[in-house]
Amino acid sequence: MTGHRPDGLRIVRLANFVTPASGGLRTALDALGRGYHAEGHEPVLVVPGATAGDVHTPQGRVITLPGPELPGTGGYRVLADRGRLRRLLSGLRPDRLEVSDRTTLRWTGEWSRRARVPAVMVSHETADGVLRTWGVPPAAAGWTADRLNARSAHAYTRIVCTTEWAEREFVRIGARNVVRAPLGVDLRHFRPELRSPGLRARHLHREEVLLLLGSRLSVEKRPGRALDALAALRHTGVRAALLVAGDGPLRADLECRARAERLPVEFLGHVRDRDRLARLHAAADLCLAPGPAETFGLSALEALACGTPVVASASSALAEVVGPAGLTAADHGRAFAAALRELLDRPEQERRAAARARAGLFGWDRSVAAFLAAHDAPSHRDSLGVTR
Repeated sequence: MTGHRPDGLRIVRLANFVTPASGGLRTALDALGRGYHAEGHEPVLVVPGATAGDVHTPQGRVITLPGPELPGTGGYRVLADRGRLRRLLSGLRPDRLEVSDRTTLRWTGEWSRRARVPAVMVSHETADGVLRTWGVPPAAAGWTADRLNARSAHAYTRIVCTTEWAEREFVRIGARNVVRAPLGVDLRHFRPELRSPGLRARHLHREEVLLLLGSRLSVEKRPGRALDALAALRHTGVRAALLVAGDGPLRADLECRARAERLPVEFLGHVRDRDRLARLHAAADLCLAPGPAETFGLSALEALACGTPVVASASSALAEVVGPAGLTAADHGRAFAAALRELLDRPEQERRAAARARAGLFGWDRSVAAFLAAHDAPSHRDSLGVTR
């Protein structure tokens, strides 16, 4: 895939914090790239890595630039060499620029203005939400976020938010170049028919209810709350076990805690095999999404597609995603346990059917059309889901 397509656009996408063990962002980049390519455009993804690389993949061309690893992040790297990235962008001559990092890459908005390249920044997290999860007081987090968001809104042609919840912090500062475009789920790959009694029994270890946490094990995701919820749920007499599909800097501490408290928790690490991940989602009775700063929650949506209801943080955007197929809870273990019990009281067939029906509203074709509309790029599909 070299050169511009006759009727398409070269869409250069920049992203940090992408590793082989990444979760939602990596999935979204892959699905959108494949969708852009299917629509006749030329997607080019630029990410940081340990060494340089340049390969052609089903999601388009993927260029890797050497970037430093951020301490304490479990392997995340950033595109830190501005000079090298500027030269690459100039050589690529993009028709559109799409940036999936609102911090270290915000300078690319100014580059795009000077190069007269329309550019969008995708807000994969809220600035004030991330600051608060790292311990910044709410007032200071809000003030800092407003300043950062004002600069971002000025730097880019458009800001893309995946939910109304994520859009609020830009509405608050009066930004008028914000559009909404949801993410999606592969409804053929993640499906209820994958539910296996044998797999359930293998992971239940003589317990009765199987919970699943599919998340990076880092502070902003609050994975410890899943253990809080498990402990509180078991205290009410529910014989539940927890599967943790994910890895990150907090894993060792979480494993130590589970052993100390004798909680039935199985840590699987990063599940690279998407087929295995889909089967795990389908095997679980309920999925936990405790991250308070989530702006969408792809793992939760994959669980819904497999027929597994979700309990999510009431502080996050996931109420918009899970709808009636799940519940939200205050950010403490007892509230999560109460929501889990409420969902378990619903008839199993009813709650699983509702989960699958909800996921059916979020196909990737709808998402691709919405993102292309944000780029003012032609699409053969109806651009449902874009709100200007």
